[in-house]
Amino acid sequence: MELTAGLVWLLVAAALVLFMTPGLAFFYGGMTRAKSALNMMMMSFVAIGTVGIMWVLWGASMATSNKDNFFQIFANPFSHFGLHGFTEPADLLKVGYAATFAIITVALISGAVADRAKFSAWVVFTPIWATLVYAPMAFMVWGGGLFSADGWFGQTFAPVIDFAGGTVVHINAGVAGLILVLIIGNRKGFGKDPNHRPHNIPFVMLGAAILWFGWFGFNAGAAATVEQAGLIWINTLAAPAAAMLGWLAVERFRDGHPTSLGAASGVVAGLVAITPACANVSPLGAIALGVVAGVASALAVGLKFKFGYDDSLDVVGVHLVSGVIGTVAIGFLATPTQGAAGLFYGGGTTQLVAQTLAALFAIAFTAVMTFIIAFPIHKLMGFRVSQEQEVVGVDLSLHAETAYEFGVGGHGGSFQPLHELITGKPLGGEPREEGALSAPEVAASSNGKKNATGKESVGA
Repeated sequence: MELTAGLVWLLVAAALVLFMTPGLAFFYGGMTRAKSALNMMMMSFVAIGTVGIMWVLWGASMATSNKDNFFQIFANPFSHFGLHGFTEPADLLKVGYAATFAIITVALISGAVADRAKFSAWVVFTPIWATLVYAPMAFMVWGGGLFSADGWFGQTFAPVIDFAGGTVVHINAGVAGLILVLIIGNRKGFGKDPNHRPHNIPFVMLGAAILWFGWFGFNAGAAATVEQAGLIWINTLAAPAAAMLGWLAVERFRDGHPTSLGAASGVVAGLVAITPACANVSPLGAIALGVVAGVASALAVGLKFKFGYDDSLDVVGVHLVSGVIGTVAIGFLATPTQGAAGLFYGGGTTQLVAQTLAALFAIAFTAVMTFIIAFPIHKLMGFRVSQEQEVVGVDLSLHAETAYEFGVGGHGGSFQPLHELITGKPLGGEPREEGALSAPEVAASSNGKKNATGKESVGA
């Protein structure tokens, strides 16, 4: 079969979406403390490995094969195991494109548990969650399952409109992040320690730029016509631009100054909101949707302090909140030229009811399934590092390396001052002298106090 322009665009779009996960690593990595940056970035990168392999082996079969399914929730994982039977010329391209969505959805969750999650537990969690939560949601919405035109929900209410992942990606990731936070608990000093602030805002802005760039492939990769692709492109420009301005306006009136972090976060909020609606709203509707999402997420990120849950990098405030807004807004703003009309375009409440119920279902389904997956992992192997490891930093304690060289021996490899913390054994196997501090105690006691040289140590 000849490689058509549409297949070439799908190939490019898949590469753009895959590039978004390293972009997310920069976005999240810059928002953490310096001593946790590498671990945060690794949580995104390892999702490419675990979810990528899972998708090739059985994930694609669960999400895209409709011949043999379980109550319209997921398809048979063995019908196309290892991509056997995907023989049509464009099949593998479509599988690859779908895999990039699964990967970044899982990576998004990690921001909620920054600074304190065990890397080993995360590695175990990612393919299980992608199997039991992401793949079923993808099948129900996109694979001909429950929410499709042929599914029970679609025939009873209306087929759910979710062009690029409001329910499947963003509500899914936001709810999963919240459940993990509730299971793992808050960071030491949450809401009190000023050192929890982002350590590298330029990385955050670089990550946001990469995400925005890749998002044109995320939203427009499945465009069926030139006209639809053009509409999606404009909407993917307009909504995040409006959301950024909305977020900055909230900061200006609430805090007295707009911030770079707010600009980057506003862009992401707008991208999240337009994702499900990108092919079904007008450019004016996209601007309105972006403003609402930017303002709402800017206000929502502060709720974690009010309610006491430590959503470290605002996965709940941005992805869950803006994901719900974008999904439900379709019921108001969908234009008749692109399919079912929303309430504001004379379509009545049918689509609005369908969108709202789908969002509620996604929240409930993901919450229950994530708890079923994460709670046993937490009990059996521990999902959280020790307090000593958290104080020293998960980069050193889990990976034996640091993101930055501060001139005091922070480097990759066998980091001798923290050998006991990393391996559980004193350096050289020699017993500690009576009264001597352990590595974690040295790190904790030197945080903000004078060290042996008389200089003040500052915790990163």
